[in-house]
Amino acid sequence: MFELNNILVIQTAFIGDVILTLPLIQTLKEHYPSSRIDVVVVPRAAEILMNHPALHDVIIFDKRHADAGVGGFLRQMKRLRQKKYDLTLVPHRSFRSAALAFSSKIPLRVGFTTSAGRYLFTHVVQYDKLSHEVDRNLKLLTALKISPPQGVYPDLYPSQADCQLVDRFFLENEVKDTSKLVAVAPGTMWNTKRWLEDRFEELIRRLLQDGVHIVLVGGGEDAPFCERLVERMNSPSVHSAAGKLSLLQSAELIRRCRLLVSNDSAPMHLAVAVRTPVIAIFGATVPEFGFSPYGKNDEVIEIKGLSCRPCSIHGGTRCPIRTFDCMKGISSKMVYEKVVQHLAQSNSL
Repeated sequence: MFELNNILVIQTAFIGDVILTLPLIQTLKEHYPSSRIDVVVVPRAAEILMNHPALHDVIIFDKRHADAGVGGFLRQMKRLRQKKYDLTLVPHRSFRSAALAFSSKIPLRVGFTTSAGRYLFTHVVQYDKLSHEVDRNLKLLTALKISPPQGVYPDLYPSQADCQLVDRFFLENEVKDTSKLVAVAPGTMWNTKRWLEDRFEELIRRLLQDGVHIVLVGGGEDAPFCERLVERMNSPSVHSAAGKLSLLQSAELIRRCRLLVSNDSAPMHLAVAVRTPVIAIFGATVPEFGFSPYGKNDEVIEIKGLSCRPCSIHGGTRCPIRTFDCMKGISSKMVYEKVVQHLAQSNSL
C-alpha cells in the first residue's frame, strides 16, 4: 500500500453522486485510518457530509457562482495547493475536475478512462459501464493496490439536533405510528424522470384506504407540488416535509419510514444510506446506467422494451418524441401492488 497522509476526493456532481461516492471514502478511511481525507463538492451537497467520521474537511467549490470562471478556478487551485495532498481520487468525469487535480500539484492522481481529462491523471482506471456507480467508484482503489470490497453502503450521520427536529415534525403533524408510515418523493430536477402527478395522487389514495400514513419529502422546489397533493388528499394521514427539512433531516425522516417510493432522484439514495427500502420509478433513464437504488431489498419499476428509452443520461425537460410512454405506461396499480408486497414482506421479518 502507498504511504499517504493527505488524501483528497473530488466529486462536484449532484447530491446523489456524492452519496454514491461515500463507500469509496469510507473504504479509504478503513485502509488509511490515520490519514486526513478531504472532499471537494458543490455547495448543495456539502451538508449531506456533515458529521461524517471518515472526513476531515468538506471543501466547497461553487463552480456555478462564487467560483465560476477562470478566477474562481484559480482561487480553488491555490487553496488546494496549500494543503499539499499526496493523492486525489476523482470519480467525477468532467475535465474541470481533472484539471483541478492536476493544477493543484497533487503527485498521485487517479481517475477513470472516460474522464474528459484522463491524460491529466497519473493512474487511470477502466470505467465499467455495466457496474453500479458505488462499485465503479470503489474500483479506483485498484490504483492503490487495494481490492475493491463488495456491498459497501453509504452512511449518513444526522446530528442529535436533526433527530430532534424530525421528532418535532412528527409531533406537530400528529404522526404517532411510524409502523404504517411510507415516504413518497414525487419531485426531481428533470421532468422526464418525474412520474405523473395524477398517478402519485392515485397511489396515495389507494394506500390511505389500507390505513397507510404518507409523508411527502423533497426540496424547496418540490414543496408546491407536495402541498397540492396534501390539499387534494384532504386527509390527516398525509403530510408534507418538502422544503421544511435539510438533507440530513430528510434522511433521518426517511430512516423512520417503512418504505420510500421515489422517482430516480436524490431521496432514493438518501434512503439507501439509511437502509430504508426503496421502490424507484424510472422513466427517461435506466438502472443499467448504474444509479439505481443499491439496497438488496430495493426495486425498480420501469417499462422495458421501448426503443426510445433511455433518451438521455440525466433526463430532460420534456419527452423528445412527445409520447412520454416510459412514465404513462406505469400505472398507479403497478406501484401500489409493489408497495403492498414490500410492506407485507417487512411485516413477516
